[in-house]
Amino acid sequence: MKKVLIPFMFVVCALNSPFTTAEEGKSRPQEKKSIVGQVETIQIPDLDMKYLARIDTGANTTSINAYDIRVLGDKSDDMRENLGNMVEFTTENEKGEKSSYKAKIVKVSKIRNAQGVERRYGVKMDLSWNGEHKRITVNLRNRSKLEYKLLIGRNWLMGDYLVDVEKSDDDD
Repeated sequence: MKKVLIPFMFVVCALNSPFTTAEEGKSRPQEKKSIVGQVETIQIPDLDMKYLARIDTGANTTSINAYDIRVLGDKSDDMRENLGNMVEFTTENEKGEKSSYKAKIVKVSKIRNAQGVERRYGVKMDLSWNGEHKRITVNLRNRSKLEYKLLIGRNWLMGDYLVDVEKSDDDD
């Protein structure tokens, strides 16, 4: 009984803690959180583009389709040494609309996936859904062969959104 009760109490305390906050701000009360489906249309004002995005609670960080990624200025072969430099890349949504973007590298992530381990640059971007804006770190990855060119991770969901897998993008 003790073996089950102690972990359960830890989870309850952690969820109700005043320190439980989203990456970019404070968490909303559960009754005020917006409900998203497993696929949503997300606007990226920085690019003046919309993406049909897959909501993935298993992904820690949001990922956007990015190719022709170029570090500007003094660059190093060690990606971590490029932190703080500017990066320029091209992106394309599922409709074939393209845009170029330039931003400061704020993070270098080590990502484990089915293909192995890879490092990716992260930049800050404003993502908008139904008029709600959230500025988060988005990692850059060539997703051109994937169905969804934008994958929404927990760093966007945390603190503000709940996922209902039965909800359709058309329900908004």
